Amino acid sequence: MKRPVVDIGRCTLCEGCIEVCPSVFSLCDSGFIVVSEREDYPESDVNEAIKYCPEDCIEWEEI
Repeated sequence: MKRPVVDIGRCTLCEGCIEVCPSVFSLCDSGFIVVSEREDYPESDVNEAIKYCPEDCIEWEEI
């Protein structure tokens, strides 16, 4: 199984991932992008968010 992760050190908070895949990505109260805890992730939507991330800070992680 794999899950998306966001490198918050490189993230510029453009919020494009939230627009593309709001069921997975959101902005937390501290102002960072977070990944929701899910049993599975919509692979095509997450891949779309990865594709359009201007900082290339989203990737899949094997768990």
